[in-house]
Amino acid sequence: MAGALEFSPSSPLGDALVILGAAGIVIPLFARLRISPIIGFIMVGLLVGPYGLGRLVFDHPWLQYVTISDPERLKPFAEFGIILLLFEIGLELSFNRLWALRRQVFGGGALELLLAGSLIAFALTLMGQPLTGALALGLALAMSSTALVLPITGTSSPVGKAALSTLLFEDIALVPIIFLLGALAPHAADAASDGVIQTLLYGGLTIVALMGFGRFLLPRLFAQAARTKSPELFLAASLLVVIVASLATGAVGLSPIMGALLAGLLIAETEYHGEVEAFTRPFKGLALGIFLLTVGMSIDLRVVAENLTAILLATLGVMVVKALVTAMALRALGLRAGTATEAGILLASPSETTLIVLTAATSAALIQPETAQFWQIVTALGLTVTPLLAWLGRRVGREVDHGAQMRKVDDDNGTARAIIIGCGRVGRLVADMLETHGKPYLAIDSDTDQVRMAQQNGLNAHFADAARTGTLTRLGAEHATAVILTMDEPVGAQQIVRKLRGLYPDLPIIARARDVSHAAELYRAGASHAVPETLESSLQLSEAVLVDLGVPMGPVIASIHEKRDEFRARLMKEGELDEMPQLKSSTLRDRAS
Repeated sequence: MAGALEFSPSSPLGDALVILGAAGIVIPLFARLRISPIIGFIMVGLLVGPYGLGRLVFDHPWLQYVTISDPERLKPFAEFGIILLLFEIGLELSFNRLWALRRQVFGGGALELLLAGSLIAFALTLMGQPLTGALALGLALAMSSTALVLPITGTSSPVGKAALSTLLFEDIALVPIIFLLGALAPHAADAASDGVIQTLLYGGLTIVALMGFGRFLLPRLFAQAARTKSPELFLAASLLVVIVASLATGAVGLSPIMGALLAGLLIAETEYHGEVEAFTRPFKGLALGIFLLTVGMSIDLRVVAENLTAILLATLGVMVVKALVTAMALRALGLRAGTATEAGILLASPSETTLIVLTAATSAALIQPETAQFWQIVTALGLTVTPLLAWLGRRVGREVDHGAQMRKVDDDNGTARAIIIGCGRVGRLVADMLETHGKPYLAIDSDTDQVRMAQQNGLNAHFADAARTGTLTRLGAEHATAVILTMDEPVGAQQIVRKLRGLYPDLPIIARARDVSHAAELYRAGASHAVPETLESSLQLSEAVLVDLGVPMGPVIASIHEKRDEFRARLMKEGELDEMPQLKSSTLRDRAS
């Protein structure tokens, strides 16, 4: 027994020491640097793997305590991380929501996979790759990373929904692709054809059985676990459901991640899904970190150095093709140009499932092991830069939306209207009040999600960055009845107010202030009115209290106005202004007319 628990560098305990040490260093360090831990785990995997410090173990034996000599031992844990990730995705969904995405899943997802795979395969045939091998590589490289993309985007934003639909189809298509590669293998067509039919039959029966038993048994299982008030039992029940569902789909030839996704969908229909998600999230994060370590360990720096130009060109070529195809497919489904562009760039890198398809293609003798290793390195490099693609996608998507929205509003920039900067909670309320009283306005924001939310509420909102030089001029600030700043960015608001006051001395500028001191700074910058949130909430609270205590509404309103004027005078004094920079009523009427 003592010998079984003895620590050695090559034992599972030694690997656990390296993994937990990497997690303890990577997550805090990269969080402080505001860099995605995804890159950190891949880099640590590269460092502690057999192609990193592992090469120096013979010369420096002490390095075996901080390296992992056999990455194969970690693969089961990495696969479990992917299973838990798909399980959590299922928890965030529901059958109704999944049904609502069917057009994007089987429309955009299928179009992206088939078109991108065909283009990549065609390019590889032109470079001398045999047709069957090129087809296998095309399908493999056309897939995108569920493990990395969805944690970055989530599943509720427009980009997240677009990415989810594409990734779901790729996960569903994984099994048919592997069978297709088997059919393309020499002397295996008949067996593969029979295998596909058998797998589809047994797989369909298994999914129906899981759904039937799941809907009946899961609520009772988790209800019993909840009655015990034992967190350990609740966690054990959650992991049991995931493992059983994954084993069931894996046993009939489907991918285990299909079973995990189905288990998550079934639990999402119960009232216990929130607790299950909270209990399993730490395991998912650690297991996903192990997967990223294995990706880093697969990169051989010597091979990279010998083929650096070819690897970089191949990675760039794959990402460009996938970004363009995915963006066009999503745009064809009616998504906004900025959303389609951002999603296309984010999904441009290859996937963890690419490695699975490459392994299947090598086993089927469709590609040579050296070719597989080359594209494995391309895949690992693509996975490493996925967080950078997310950042680039947001920037490019905003630029695309900015250009489209600016073209829409340019033709109407001479209209006398109020311009609201910020489509958040406050900005939408101001726009709604202007709409109620029939006053023309235009609301702008540099956050596409806030603009979309305002548009869904029926407001005249467009994407534009007020901080960009010339934006407000193009929007017709010269003829605006007023500019209302509702943004929660103190420094940015002061800069915009100062710029507007310098360009348009008579323009009414009403700005939201975070507090009293910020209001004084806005007055100093040239605001006509600065409204501190803390002051207004205090006045509204006082009004409610006085009315509830029986004070007549008239005196209460009068005292509130008096107190507001008192504070405004004090703010003007703090802002070092002798008088309020309010425009005469005649000027306001002239602008409104």
